[in-house]
Amino acid sequence: MATPPHLASQLAVNVLDAHSLLAAFGVFGVGVVLFAETGLLIGFFLPGDSLLFTAGLLCTGSAEHGLHLSLGPLLVAAALGALVGSQCGFLIGRKAGGALLARTRSVKLREGARRAEELLDRYGHAKAIVLARFVPVVRTVLNPVAGALGVPTRTFTVWQVTGGLIWSLGLTLAGYALGSSIPNVDKYLLPLIALIVVVSLVPLAAEVLRSRRAAKETP
Repeated sequence: MATPPHLASQLAVNVLDAHSLLAAFGVFGVGVVLFAETGLLIGFFLPGDSLLFTAGLLCTGSAEHGLHLSLGPLLVAAALGALVGSQCGFLIGRKAGGALLARTRSVKLREGARRAEELLDRYGHAKAIVLARFVPVVRTVLNPVAGALGVPTRTFTVWQVTGGLIWSLGLTLAGYALGSSIPNVDKYLLPLIALIVVVSLVPLAAEVLRSRRAAKETP
């Protein structure tokens, strides 16, 4: 018995490739991937930044691959996946403490947890929660770390929603704006994604420089 074409494409999906994920699962896949990346430790390797940017680009119809997404449903799926996932990760950390991170064998997760704790200690809850959204792996582990460290639920929720909307909607709309203004921009998708990842780190880099400058000025 032959496998239906749409099912075959889903079984052959490359979870590390944004276009492959979108071709297989569409807008629904965006919400699921963002939920897994921000809410479940096993999703730390998923391509959240490139997925959002590529999905926004494909909403313009300028891509050559014939895949087109609707912007409205995409924005809703992106926001829900990012916000619900983050809150879920926080609750897991609150219930399980640091046990999950302590048992992991992943070097990336351990390093991400260390950086998440440093962010919380150095910048306080609000800045750390917002800045973490723009750092791969850290945005996965900061949520359970915040829960394990006893960050107040109300404080976490307010700032994860703020950072989550800026990150998810901002990257999606950036892809949409670029795709609307430059025909066949998907030919340059790989360097553009690399640029987006670099740009997404600018807020964190700026905050680090500002903090170091302030520390030097302090007697």
